[in-house]
Formats: sequence, structure tokens, C-alpha cells
Amino acid sequence: MRRYLGVDAGGSKTHAVIVDERGNVLGKGMAGNGNHQIDREKAESNINAACDAALLEAGITKKDVNFAYFGLAGADRETDYEILRPMIGGMGYLKHEIACDTMIGMRAGTNRPYGAAIICGTGFNSAARNADSEELQYGGFGFKYGDGYAGGSGLAMLAFRSVMRAWDGRGPETRLTSLVLDHMGYTSVEALFEDVLYDKISIPSSLVKILLEAAEAGDAVAVSILETEGEEMANAVCALIRRLGMSDETFDIVYIGSVLNKGKSSILTDAIERGVAARAPHARCVHLTSDPVAGALMSAMESDGQVIDAETEGKLKSLSF
Repeated sequence: MRRYLGVDAGGSKTHAVIVDERGNVLGKGMAGNGNHQIDREKAESNINAACDAALLEAGITKKDVNFAYFGLAGADRETDYEILRPMIGGMGYLKHEIACDTMIGMRAGTNRPYGAAIICGTGFNSAARNADSEELQYGGFGFKYGDGYAGGSGLAMLAFRSVMRAWDGRGPETRLTSLVLDHMGYTSVEALFEDVLYDKISIPSSLVKILLEAAEAGDAVAVSILETEGEEMANAVCALIRRLGMSDETFDIVYIGSVLNKGKSSILTDAIERGVAARAPHARCVHLTSDPVAGALMSAMESDGQVIDAETEGKLKSLSF
């Protein structure tokens, strides 16, 4: 029997799962923050704790794991890997690999070992991997580093900004004004302006839900925001696709994150798909419905030379915590 460890470590939780070569679950473990950029020591402790719990439940030791694959939030740049290589290498798994958690999310959403992903949750990111296993990533660093405003926090800010512009006359009237005031418990824009200006309150990321609601109701300002940011998300992922020589290939672009997967409006995703169709006509945009740890497990198997059949893939993608 061959055994594989997959780890999905994010800012709020760390999932670890051990399976056999047929995708049968042998052990699971769960812990808190696994992102070293938030807290290095806690991240290392939590990743170890989740893995140890999975090993204990499986009744095996680290030397029994044929390949371990770690999908880690914060695995963005070489500076990060200088921290993560010794951290993960010191855990004692003989064969292992580290990747950004974006890549395991992508793998969990497609039946191919290559493809692309757009992440839009609290923040924004995009990534792609070609058939030769070359990988590139954009985003997550903010507007001044080339990102759009996409991501829940950025979209919330744009919604707030539109209310301010409508109030002072620099922008058009918008349904966002009444919706944002109701959501934040205010009766006047001026009072809201004053409290945000003097740091009495902050702009809540939940305003992205209000933005989606206004767009679905046909508000021109909200629709324009989503279409503009959707075009930029398509631009980001298609730039990666072009750089990796994938523009004429068939593959999936996986939507990851609550804004793309839980919003009721399709305006944002429609804008993404128009941009993708113009630059990568054979790509298909799909929603992530599996736990990303499934992508780590499939990546572990493929790194070990395994070919994953449909039955095994189905078992892995049905994993839940």
C-alpha cells in the first residue's frame, strides 16, 4: 500500500489528510492558522499538529508516507520559500513538495494536473500551471503592485467610494447609497463619511455583498464596478496563460473564493468569461466545489508518478471536514 499526505494550510485553518493509492481516507487532522506571513511559529506548530493528528488516526509514521504535498497560503515569493523549505523539510517527510495554496485549489477543481485559477475571497490572486508543470502567479500584493481592486476588501472599498462620490456630486446617483447606509446602520452619508474619515469605524468587507445585490438589481454603478474588475481578473489570468504558452490549449480555469462561488449575481463571472473567451477560447471556467486538500492529495500522487483514475479522483473530491 502506498500512502499520501495532503495539506491545505490557510490563514484560519490547516487541513491534513492521509489516503492510500485508491483515495481511501486513512487519517485526518485539523488545526488553526498555517500561514507563516501571519505568525511563523504558530503556522509551523499548527501544520505539525494537523499532520500528526492525521498520522495518529492512520496508525502510521512519517516514514510510511510515500509523498507529502503542502499547499501553503503565503508561499508566494522566493523570500517565503527561504522560510518554508527548512520549516517543512524539518518535519521529516522523505519526499515532499511545497506549493502556494492557489495551486492545490486549482487542482481540486479540475480533472487535469494543469490549468489556471482565479481567487476572489477577501483578496485576489491568480495562477496557472501548464502541461510541463511550469507555474506562474499574479496578485495578492495590492493595487500599487499591479492588481485590480478585486477581492472582497477591494470591492467593498469601491462600493463605499461610489456612495461618497454620489453624495458630493463627483459621481452618479446609485442604489448603493441607501443599501450601504442601511447595512452600516446610518441615516446620512455625511455621518458615515465623518466616522470613517476619523477612524471611528472601518469599511466592512461585507459591503461586497451589498455591491452584488445592487448590481443584480440593475444599478449601473455597481454593474460597472463588477464588469471592470471582472475584466481585470480575466486580464490577469490570461496574461499568465499567454506567458505559459497555453492560449490555444483546452483546460479549466477554476473559480476559488466566496465572491466568485457564493455570490448570487453572475455579472462578475460573465465579465471574466467574456475576457477569457477572447484570449483563451478553449478554456472553460468552473466553480470549485471540493475541499482544496483534495488538490494537495492528487498533487502528491502525481508527484509520486501515480495516474489517478476517475473512481479515485471522485473519492478525493468528495472529502469533507
